[in-house]
Amino acid sequence: MTVDWNTIDLVMLDMDGTLLDLQFDNHFWRQLVPLHWAQRHGRELAQARQELEARYHKERGRLTWYSVDFWSEELGLDLVALKHSQREQIRLRPHTLAFLEALRRRGCQRWLVTNAHHHSLALKLDVTGLAAHFDAIICSHELGAAKESADFWTALARKFPLTPSRSLFIDDSEEVLDAAQAYGIAQVLCIRQPDSQLPPRQNLRHPAIDDFHQIMPAWVAGMETPR
Repeated sequence: MTVDWNTIDLVMLDMDGTLLDLQFDNHFWRQLVPLHWAQRHGRELAQARQELEARYHKERGRLTWYSVDFWSEELGLDLVALKHSQREQIRLRPHTLAFLEALRRRGCQRWLVTNAHHHSLALKLDVTGLAAHFDAIICSHELGAAKESADFWTALARKFPLTPSRSLFIDDSEEVLDAAQAYGIAQVLCIRQPDSQLPPRQNLRHPAIDDFHQIMPAWVAGMETPR
C-alpha cells in the first residue's frame, strides 16, 4: 500500500483502533463492564455478557453507543472511574508518533477525528500526549452525529473547511470509511489489525495497512523515513 503524498494536504485520523490499540476498549466493554455489571446485578458472567452485547448492538453506529454518560446511566456503573482505573492499559499503535511527526514535517494538516466521548477522549489524550501532535481535534459528539452518518461529514465540512480531493482519512471502521468515501474524501485507508490481541482482519472493503510505517512519508526531500 502506497500513498502519493504530493496529492495530500490533510490527513484525518481516527483514535481508537487507529492511533491507539483497540485492545483497551475491547477489554473494557467486553470483559470489565460485564464483570462489574454481573456483580452489581447478581448475574452469571456469561449471562451478563450476552445481555450487554444485545444492548450494545441496539445502539451501534449512534452517538449513544460511544457515550460513557449514556452507558453509566443505563448500567448503573461509574464508567468514568472504571476507565481511569485502567489507564495504564492505554497504548499507542506502532509508529504512531513517528508518522504524525513525518506529516508535520511534510506540511500536512493533521486532524484527530473521533467518535470517542469527551470523557474517554480527555483520558486518552492525557495518557498519550497526542493533542500536541494535531492541528485540530474533532469529536463527533460536538457535531451531533457519529462518523458513520452523512450528517457528520456535512457538519464537519461546515465547521472545518476541507478539500475532499486532497484529503486522506484513516480509520479502523469500514462503516465510517464508507461514509467518508460517500462524502467525497479522495483517499481512505483501513487498519487491518486494530486490536493487537486479535488476528488481522481479511477481505476488507477498503485498502488496508498493518501499521503506519508502510505509508510513512519522507520527513523532508532527500531524508530517510523515520524509524
